[in-house]
Amino acid sequence: MKRFRILTIVAFVLCGGSVASAQGASDWAVDTHSAARLIAGATAKVDDATFVRAGLEIKLDRDWHTYWRDPGDSGVPPTLDFSGSDNVKSVATLWPAPQRFPDGAGGNSIGYLDHVVLPLRVTPQDASKPSQLKLKLSYDICNAMCVPAEASLILPLTGKGGDETTLEKAEVRVPRPLALGEGESKGLAILAVHRIPGKEHERVLVDVAAPKGVRLDLFVEGPTPEWSLPLPEPKPNDMAPRQYVFDLDGLPPGAKPDGALLTFTAVSPDDAIEVKTHLD
Repeated sequence: MKRFRILTIVAFVLCGGSVASAQGASDWAVDTHSAARLIAGATAKVDDATFVRAGLEIKLDRDWHTYWRDPGDSGVPPTLDFSGSDNVKSVATLWPAPQRFPDGAGGNSIGYLDHVVLPLRVTPQDASKPSQLKLKLSYDICNAMCVPAEASLILPLTGKGGDETTLEKAEVRVPRPLALGEGESKGLAILAVHRIPGKEHERVLVDVAAPKGVRLDLFVEGPTPEWSLPLPEPKPNDMAPRQYVFDLDGLPPGAKPDGALLTFTAVSPDDAIEVKTHLD
């Protein structure tokens, strides 16, 4: 009887440890050349909003990549479906600053190499009750070829997850929201956006402020995912500000550029900003 009680206590402790581990992160969903899981952080408050920090972590084999919310000239952005979650009102997905890389077909894609954590801000329906995050994930991974991947992930959220440091590091690389013309004194800034004549299409010229000698990239998104604007290209210019240009092409049928809300993301090795502005 004494031995039975000891074994029962040991089993209880082991089970308790397993449950605690499960609450900190989901199991890895392993696919071809990649793996994905959910990780949990702590309860946080920004302004008047209270939410639980969580994250989607994707690991890729060396030199493989997956895509940003705008995949660029080719590719498919990840699809995150949280509709099956319990006691979850909403989930906001944050996108760390991406990079561009050749897509193998003469264009460029936008995304992440090797590893990425997408921070999630989970708002419960009832903050006094536990939540369970359920994710159906679809994403493409590419190297010399592209492979579709899927995962079904489940993670209980207690507001006391152990991956807060990992999530804070990921959030540091999420572009800071700025207004047009704001931020020049601190580093990166989108100063102005101009429409200019072009051969087949009008063009858009963007003035960007950045510290001298700092490597810089610029991305642009239209008002909806159906817009497929070309990637901005830098103009040769030794003078400040730096200038990027792209054709006003890739609009959905019937869409007009006048007044369209464009989102610009400027990325340097140590900083990233996001600016939304209407196209005059």
